[in-house]
Amino acid sequence: MLKTLRRDLPSHIFLIFLVIVSVYPFFFMLVTSVKNNAQFYKSFFGITFPLHFGNYAKAWAAVAPYMWNTAFVAIVSVSIIVVAASLAAYAFARLRFRMKGPLYIAILSLMMIPAELTLIPLFLEIKQLGLMNSLWGLILIFSAGGQAFTIFVLRQAFASLPEEIFESARIDGCSEWRAFWRIALPLAKSVIGTMAIWNLLGVWNSFLVPLVVLNNPSKYPITVGLLQFQSQFVSQIDYGPMFAGYTIAALPLIILFVFTMRMFLRGLTSSAIKF
Repeated sequence: MLKTLRRDLPSHIFLIFLVIVSVYPFFFMLVTSVKNNAQFYKSFFGITFPLHFGNYAKAWAAVAPYMWNTAFVAIVSVSIIVVAASLAAYAFARLRFRMKGPLYIAILSLMMIPAELTLIPLFLEIKQLGLMNSLWGLILIFSAGGQAFTIFVLRQAFASLPEEIFESARIDGCSEWRAFWRIALPLAKSVIGTMAIWNLLGVWNSFLVPLVVLNNPSKYPITVGLLQFQSQFVSQIDYGPMFAGYTIAALPLIILFVFTMRMFLRGLTSSAIKF
């Protein structure tokens, strides 16, 4: 046992170091969010008392509109991505139709184009559609942008399901739509959930696209809103509310990941995601 402990000690020390490096920024954000300026300058890294939870009330008043905008855009966009990509992925995995291969390759080729290169075409399209400065313009961009990778992963998941199950269902009179709804979706729910979380993180953290499409501060999502929020409190040198705002912005994603961690890891490690 002592020999095993001595052999594994360097790797354990390295892992502990990685955990500290990963977790400390969150710890710093939390402890700074309940400090006033005097406590911030007196103890930059540590915990100080009393805790000033009033910073959260001040921060919430500023970031709440941005949070609602982000939640609306994220929920609608991810719902559209998951529904549309599931139908397309099932068709590519289970149905036979003309031009199936070229169409699938065309969709996969979209993943090779860096998102930054599509900013100008997207801007021009959204402008022509009259959706500039609109949350629906953002939803349209995110819904389209999340399709390629989601279709690719879900297609792998649906294709890995045993064909015998679908053949038996068809013999019993099951329609294709019912096979998709009652067989394919339940068996691939962990991968679908993983893709929903993956796209939600991307939409929630997106910064460049909202900055290009929106110019009305009342419609900003949390990423762009935090920039304005930060400049407001930095000019007043009030770090407590500023870090409280960062904590509020990160809290929904942390809660989501804590409650869906098992499903997320199961989806990532399932046989469907083998590139």
